[in-house]
Amino acid sequence: MRINKQDLRWYLIRRFLILMVVMYLCGELLNLFFSVAGFPLLYRLLSYLDIRFVSDGSVIADLLHLLCYFLTDFLPGELAEWARQRMDSGAWGIQISLSASYAGGISERFLRFGMFCVVLFLLELRMAPYVVGGFFYCRMVAGKMKELLEEEKEQQQAFERRRNLLLSDIAHDIKTPITTICGYSRALSEGLVAEEKRQSYLDVIYQKSLRMNELLTLLFEYVKLDSEGFTLHKERGDLAELVRKMTAFLYTDFEDKNITVVTEISEEDAAYEMDALQLGRAITNLLTNALRYGRKGGRVLVRLNDYEITVADDGEPISPAFAERIFDPFTREDRARTSEGGSGLGLGIAKKIVEMHGGKLVLNQNFGEGYTKAFQIRLYEG
Repeated sequence: MRINKQDLRWYLIRRFLILMVVMYLCGELLNLFFSVAGFPLLYRLLSYLDIRFVSDGSVIADLLHLLCYFLTDFLPGELAEWARQRMDSGAWGIQISLSASYAGGISERFLRFGMFCVVLFLLELRMAPYVVGGFFYCRMVAGKMKELLEEEKEQQQAFERRRNLLLSDIAHDIKTPITTICGYSRALSEGLVAEEKRQSYLDVIYQKSLRMNELLTLLFEYVKLDSEGFTLHKERGDLAELVRKMTAFLYTDFEDKNITVVTEISEEDAAYEMDALQLGRAITNLLTNALRYGRKGGRVLVRLNDYEITVADDGEPISPAFAERIFDPFTREDRARTSEGGSGLGLGIAKKIVEMHGGKLVLNQNFGEGYTKAFQIRLYEG
């Protein structure tokens, strides 16, 4: 939800450097113009006032000196005389001698005012690249900030929509088992259930209670991972042993569903800095997902290769539309929204845990090798 300040900083630096290069090239072109046409014309005009111009080689400095000279006309008499003497000595880069024919006359005053306007125009022309460049840079910064603020606003609105959907799904998934529990409990308490069916009613109540407990536990884990102040407790451990341990934990469940588990895990240690409890939970969630949505009598591949953990199955492929939001909380395809379906939180939890370890969790539907889809945890060797 926050603006990426690092990306914004580099964006502004790149644009600033490009703008500086453009301004420098424009300045050099203007310098060429002044040396070829501008100053020769200016010298000719100055000759009417008998002003000899000693240049220091800088166009802007020369124009500023000339502008200061003509501004002395607006100063009080003694101060103007002092300034002209300083300029006449060459201290400010200009040598001056007044023509007797124009001294003090109205014609000279108009000519000097005209020269003041010409020099001011030429100075503005020379400064134009910097002024225009600064103007466009300010507009660019303002436009970028507006764009980022609008993007942040859209993200906030999207977050609000997801949060409302999350709350709606929580209410839906909790209400269903609660309704069953309430109905069955009332029937039992009022003696409306035959003796031979009481045990089946109690079994349903127990299963629904387990379902609610599972959902609330996953919801708690999801919120805890996203809460401020939560940190991983990393220690150096054997990643290969962790993957083997999590696979063995669910091995009998795969056997009950007649799913063959193919493991490709090296016997060599794969040392990694990790929170074994949390990363183990992420791996378990991927295995549980394969168990729940894999094909009965099918295969599941568990592979560890260069710090990349793969859990692939040969069940039904995932639709492209659903694949784009598969890691969002409470996201399930319509066919999975049944009492036996998942909570839609497992993959979201796994993604958060992996990202907290500096890795990525991706869905690969072009994995091949006879598998329709693969979830891959891509970690980076520390």
